[in-house]
Amino acid sequence: MKTRNVLISFVLILFFSGCVVYSFYPLYTEKDLFANDLLTGNWIDKDSTNWSFEHAKTGSRENLKTDSTSYVLMVKDKDGKESKFSVHIVKLGGHYFLDFYLEDFYDNQNLDLASFHIVPVHTFAKVVVNKNQLQINWFDQNWLEKLIKENKIRIRHEYNGDYILLTASAKDLQKFVSKYVDSEEAFKDGMDVLLIRR
Repeated sequence: MKTRNVLISFVLILFFSGCVVYSFYPLYTEKDLFANDLLTGNWIDKDSTNWSFEHAKTGSRENLKTDSTSYVLMVKDKDGKESKFSVHIVKLGGHYFLDFYLEDFYDNQNLDLASFHIVPVHTFAKVVVNKNQLQINWFDQNWLEKLIKENKIRIRHEYNGDYILLTASAKDLQKFVSKYVDSEEAFKDGMDVLLIRR
């Protein structure tokens, strides 16, 4: 990461915009992951932001192995600002879902007071994979808040009056996602992005 402020700014814009659902735990377990190349490559959105997905590498420098069940996502805007995420893909209810997690949150040794008040979380989104397009739709936080307030859904969570943080296990998150995978309301006002292969 070039600078801590760039990273924090991106996190605040992307994940604390109030339009996505946050989770303390991931949407997957290790047994849910499968080898794939669905996301591999460079993609661009309407704002000319580059989204580069590569498989994660594991092991030592001398014995480097490719983990084809996970991705490293580098998001670089037209001004050169970058952020790095760990991304995993799972299939639930006949649809693919991406789990995003900020990868290099604590890489910078010069942590300041603001940094200690930002907790990295998972977000997850439905993705439709076409030959040269990725349509990514995050669940809408306002939709979730309404369901919780009306007691129409029971899922472990914490709510501080501003944000809902899901604290359910991966198994319970998967049940939740599978139940609402085809709900238009669940995604209607959530964040979305269309990526075109470069």
